[in-house]
Amino acid sequence: MDYREAGVDVVAGRAFVDRIRSLVDSTRRPEVLGGLGGFGGCFQLPTGYQEPVLISGADGVGTKLKIAHQLNRHDTVGIDLVAMCVNDVLTSGAEPLFFLDYLATGKLESAQLADVVSGVAEGCRQAGCALLGGETAEMPGFYAPGEYDLAGFCVGIAEKQALLTGDRVQLGDVAIALPSRGVHSNGFSLVRKIVAEAPRSDRDTPGYDWDDCLAQFGGVSLGETLLTPTQIYVKPVLAALRSGLPIHAMAHITGGGLPENLPRCLGPGQSLQLNPGSWPILPVFEWLAAAGSVAPVDMFDTFNMGVGFVVIVPPTAVERAIAIFADQGMAAYAIGEVIAGDGKVCGIPLRS
Repeated sequence: MDYREAGVDVVAGRAFVDRIRSLVDSTRRPEVLGGLGGFGGCFQLPTGYQEPVLISGADGVGTKLKIAHQLNRHDTVGIDLVAMCVNDVLTSGAEPLFFLDYLATGKLESAQLADVVSGVAEGCRQAGCALLGGETAEMPGFYAPGEYDLAGFCVGIAEKQALLTGDRVQLGDVAIALPSRGVHSNGFSLVRKIVAEAPRSDRDTPGYDWDDCLAQFGGVSLGETLLTPTQIYVKPVLAALRSGLPIHAMAHITGGGLPENLPRCLGPGQSLQLNPGSWPILPVFEWLAAAGSVAPVDMFDTFNMGVGFVVIVPPTAVERAIAIFADQGMAAYAIGEVIAGDGKVCGIPLRS
């Protein structure tokens, strides 16, 4: 017996590393030392910081991967993976420096996984961070044929005095929403249940197909709509910070939606009063709510509802903030203000 007969092909693994080498090189920053293939990635701290603080984050893509497997479309979930990590790190006011991925599969399918890594590299380019390294694990019998799992880890840097921790937020500050591109990477267990089980008026059996083209999605298939990758907010937000915009806090709207994530950027004794109708609800959320008969409270508890990222600024900086993001090609909406309270988000359906 040998390792290959047991299901692990080390020769194919080496060939895969060679195949993705150019993708990794495309994300290189000047601070990267050495190349792909070492036991660890080396990164020199950028110069110019007085008291540099490193901020780290780790995340995955969740069951959105199931849709990628079923559609055999693997070039977008890597963007999701990077986005989930760099957007989190960004909320501290940090610039993402480098990223590492962990890719596990039952059998290494080189073309499939190269598509995955191409998405990771694209996400890193969008975020301006280096793909410093990672791990590809071949684990026979652990995953269903053709399936894989993804996890990622990001490190960013910020000046200690510029860290955003919620202590700058004041009553009367305004929440500026940056729009999401869709469902992003949260709530897909509910999404998949709706797609599989929702009743239909046009046929006797329930459920939808991934290639169904629904009118509200502009001719794009249901599967492609749901695979739309997570928006990466790094470059427009860093541009706003570097312009001197007085951002007091930031929040990445992920699992738990607005009710769970907005309070994480507030100080003690503060709440947020949102103004319903002040931002657009994307068609995909309207379809999910209608198709699955999902109550509004569950929609807001599960999905981002069109708001992917929020920055908190003083009321005097609202117009400037919206103009700066417009210059970066990103819409922005004033959606509410900070009020006295106990950490709740008011103005949207909440669970009692």
